[in-house]
Amino acid sequence: MTNLRINRRREKPIFESRSVYSQWNLLDTGTQSAESNMRLDAELLENLDQHTLPILHFYDWEGDSATYGYFINPSDYLNLEEAKKKGLNLAKRPTGGGIVFHIWDLAFSVLIPAGHPYFSDSTLDNYAFVNNAVLSAASSFLNEQPQLIPCNAEALDASCTSFCMAQPTKYDVVLQGKKIAGAAQRKTKKGFLHQGTIALKMPSEEYLKAVLRSETKVLEAIKAHTFPLLGPDDNLQEGRMALKEALQNQLTREQ
Repeated sequence: MTNLRINRRREKPIFESRSVYSQWNLLDTGTQSAESNMRLDAELLENLDQHTLPILHFYDWEGDSATYGYFINPSDYLNLEEAKKKGLNLAKRPTGGGIVFHIWDLAFSVLIPAGHPYFSDSTLDNYAFVNNAVLSAASSFLNEQPQLIPCNAEALDASCTSFCMAQPTKYDVVLQGKKIAGAAQRKTKKGFLHQGTIALKMPSEEYLKAVLRSETKVLEAIKAHTFPLLGPDDNLQEGRMALKEALQNQLTREQ
């Protein structure tokens, strides 16, 4: 059962640095298209050498959206004709990983410049740094303590590895063996971009049946492996706002 704690304070201004925390650039670009959100993350990574502070980037989506990893062909897993009928907007991420539906989640990005103390040459260390903050933020919504999974979970089907919430992988945030949050990263000489997703509601089974290719077991895997933070009666938008604040507080606190 969830324990939703809603705080209705207003959103922070764009790129506000807060002296009471360790120094971060806080960026909320509001509601944009899936392509615009992904393009901005790519531009932030490309120009990361111009920043000395880490960046926490929040964004929302124009309509139903999904993103997919740089090496994924969405037509292999999605019925694109039905997705178009549903108005599902697709965009390629500048990171790897599988397909993520941005309808029932909170999406965010963290960018750490290469010269910053939070940056590590180890990708797993970078995952652990961000996901420990996600774990702490998610804990405030739950009556049980989640954990970081120590290794990849077994996939129900090979196609499930191409959907973020269908298979827990190492350092994902899980509870009762089910995935609360996942992420994909891209590391360059300038730093790293971490694009995260946190499950807030269970996806609509009817919606997924319409847009997923029928021969996969992705729907079954998502139902088996996803643990949403909110209950069916909790308000999705209020949950997003509360989780944004909790995640911001965990990431930008003094380490």
